[in-house]
Amino acid sequence: MTIAIVESLRTKQDQILDNWVNQRELADDFQGNFNSSDDLKAQSSELLDVLLKAITAENITDIYSVDLEPLFDFISGLTLSRAKQGFSPRETATYIFSLKDALFKALAEIVGDNPRELYDVTLELSKFIDNIGIISFETFIKGREEVILSQADEMAELSTPVIKVWDGIIAMPIIGTLDSARTQVVMENLLQGIVENESSIAILDISGVPAVDSLVAQHLIKTVNAIRLLGADCIISGIRPEIAQTVVHLGIDLSKMVTKATLAGALKFAFGTLQLEVKRMQKEKLNP
Repeated sequence: MTIAIVESLRTKQDQILDNWVNQRELADDFQGNFNSSDDLKAQSSELLDVLLKAITAENITDIYSVDLEPLFDFISGLTLSRAKQGFSPRETATYIFSLKDALFKALAEIVGDNPRELYDVTLELSKFIDNIGIISFETFIKGREEVILSQADEMAELSTPVIKVWDGIIAMPIIGTLDSARTQVVMENLLQGIVENESSIAILDISGVPAVDSLVAQHLIKTVNAIRLLGADCIISGIRPEIAQTVVHLGIDLSKMVTKATLAGALKFAFGTLQLEVKRMQKEKLNP
């Protein structure tokens, strides 16, 4: 694409914009998530302006040119903005790709008397717009991944709460599968809870863990060893009959760990270790 053609496209910017907006308003796949046609035109005008200022005769075939960074930054922001407005990634990509028709119409007017040149510049511009659409998809996917990772971190924190049961005793109930990543969170939270609460006993309740295999057992052993390094004791509660059978069948040695069938049993053991006693208070009789 020559410099003259790029300049000619810039002089036809208003015409390209009008054709593009009119086309989008009439398209069957277009959803009117904008408050008005003016909003659509304003967004389209800004995108077209950034695009025509960014492209040159050289960088239109070099998608990695630093000159195009402002355009790609704008596309990323536009994609996230439209996502918040309710547009799907397909709708945003279709919106960007639809610019081709308006640009091709302008190109036909500029180099219409030279079919070979028209074919070449149309192909270059088509590939360029395709790359912009791909960037839009990548931005949407990256944004979703960031949200998913953030939610996963929040869920991990919520699903591994440290509860202060008594002075010197903390407990952590675990619900769901215990994998390597989650074990790390469990270990960090428990160790931090021991330090913050000055606890000497930590209860790890696995009643909500669906199954215990050799990998889960290794995670538990590592957690218990880390707790012992802080000078505290760890009690594993929630050992159901099926879990006990699985542990024995796999030949996993948990003999060095204090295990209890229920959380109540673990609490009773912890109170006994700290020489605490829970008694039922007798009600005082009221004088008639």
